[in-house]
Amino acid sequence: MLVDSHCHLDYEPLNSSLEKVVNRAKKVGVEYFLTICTNNKSFKKILNILPIYKSIYGTYGIHPHEAKHYEKISSNQIKEKYSENNKIIGVGETGLDFFYNNSDKDVQKDVFTKHINATQDLNSTLIVHSRSAENETFNILKREFKIKEFKILMHCFTGSKEFAYKLLDLGCYFSASGIVTFKNSNNLKDVFKSLPSNRILLETDSPYLSPEPVRGKTNEPSNLVHTLKFISNIRNQSENELAENTTKNFFRLFNLNNSL
Repeated sequence: MLVDSHCHLDYEPLNSSLEKVVNRAKKVGVEYFLTICTNNKSFKKILNILPIYKSIYGTYGIHPHEAKHYEKISSNQIKEKYSENNKIIGVGETGLDFFYNNSDKDVQKDVFTKHINATQDLNSTLIVHSRSAENETFNILKREFKIKEFKILMHCFTGSKEFAYKLLDLGCYFSASGIVTFKNSNNLKDVFKSLPSNRILLETDSPYLSPEPVRGKTNEPSNLVHTLKFISNIRNQSENELAENTTKNFFRLFNLNNSL
């Protein structure tokens, strides 16, 4: 059994053919899905999906690209949205993206911190997007973690080994996307080869980032099997063992062991 720990089932072309997408995933062993919120419009669509599929869970959060539109959001507002449905199990995706800088850096940092504070109050799990902002991301997480500990998932992790091992000190989990299968991702392969087995999750980030050998096509949760196969090879681990480990890690991280 596999879990797609980060997908965007509210996005097209997945949303308009969701039943087929879910069925294709289940045929190859992907049994559970976490569909990730990026803004309030996204959240409304997620709330419509959750009652239909028992196997789909959701999150609430504002993507760093969208932060400029949510400068005034408060941690209380985030908590209120989170509490609208008991299948909302994480806060995010949030974080810092200084590669595109679609939102002002200080605004991103402020909105990110508000998500962290909501996560702390909710005793939930934070889903973090970090690109070209390793030092800033780590410093904010470490600062807030010292105030009150919280659970962290580094989504679509593409950072350095040094960054990864600093994050391990905060108890972070790391999700591998299709990027790890790309031919030029040697450093990232080395990171996922060396991470502890109890800290790894798998994701598609669909409809984006299709793994090899389907790179360039629209991604969907069924393609998770390609990432599973690739990581099992680099870690010298059987696919069944890796699937079991990453599924257990997901359940533990999101406190789902007693509800499945």
